[in-house]
Amino acid sequence: MTENPKSLRVVVVDDEAPARSRMRDLLAECDRAVPLVIEGEAASGRAALDLLSSRYADVVLVDIRMPEMDGIELARHLQNLERPPAVIFTTAYDAYAIHAFEVHAVDYLLKPIRVARLQEALARVTSAPPPGAGLLRELQTGARAFLSVHERGKIHLIPIADVVYLKAELKYVTVYAARHAHLIEESLTALELEFAETFVRVHRNCLVARNAVRGFERAVGDGGEGQWVVLLEGCDEKIAVSRRQQHIVRELGRQ
Repeated sequence: MTENPKSLRVVVVDDEAPARSRMRDLLAECDRAVPLVIEGEAASGRAALDLLSSRYADVVLVDIRMPEMDGIELARHLQNLERPPAVIFTTAYDAYAIHAFEVHAVDYLLKPIRVARLQEALARVTSAPPPGAGLLRELQTGARAFLSVHERGKIHLIPIADVVYLKAELKYVTVYAARHAHLIEESLTALELEFAETFVRVHRNCLVARNAVRGFERAVGDGGEGQWVVLLEGCDEKIAVSRRQQHIVRELGRQ
């Protein structure tokens, strides 16, 4: 594959080495019809994010089913790049995924992948915008394993298991994890729906991790009235519990 200014820059992401090798062979066959250059390959979502933080790609060919982080979650984290690449998903037969992709007009390749079908998908890349965050959220069937933030030119992953609380502040949400705070541009309501099993709302602007709650205590509020605050593991801040969420004190206090 010889690079020219119009070559598509491609990254291949698949946890299986034979599948990556097969994709390289297919891309070599496509090169005459669709000029391209392989910028790199990755065996996991984490490795792909590291690679794409330092190299630009026009398109990422990503397997849907991968351990630790699936392809759809990877595509969501890629939205944090300054120039998100187009994404073409690859999958063995998965009736739900295929139906969802067809409904939302998201491109996918069914394994075993044929050269003609790959060429067709690559040819559409220049005219098709990357899938948006809302669309990817609809495609994902389970909660993410990570949140992500773009800091100092790199995408940083924040394991959900490490998050102590999520607090809405203006158009951002503060993610407090491992005694560090990060800002993300996501909806607190959407996060509550996605992670309903992990977080509980204690205030209109705050969700706390259920497994981080170590107790409650009474405190004096701004108006001189007593109010409940929640005490969290790994966090010195005491989070106020709103009147509407007072039932949380009884429910979690019994655990």
